[in-house]
Amino acid sequence: MISKRSKKKSRMIVVGTSARPRLAVFRSLTNLSAQIIDDSTGKTLASASSNKEKGNRTEKAKFVGSQIAKNAAQAKIKSVVFDRGGFVYQGVVQILADEARKGGLEF
Repeated sequence: MISKRSKKKSRMIVVGTSARPRLAVFRSLTNLSAQIIDDSTGKTLASASSNKEKGNRTEKAKFVGSQIAKNAAQAKIKSVVFDRGGFVYQGVVQILADEARKGGLEF
């Protein structure tokens, strides 16, 4: 469980701009989602989710990572700031980040 304090603390540090939007990751017990957000305008530029996918969490993380990289390329986004949302950078969050890097995102 993520505490509100740790999430608020990370959001004070990680801010997305129009030049480098924020890649926000959310994970639940079964699914993952990622959004690329421009905090200056408050708009979501690209998103990906594992809601319709089947498989274990590792496979879902690989899918979401590659999908968010494809959606970012379509939106002409190359560089982002990674926001892990208070989650520890290991397991499915790390796999998602690695797949997004393989897909061409820089962070």
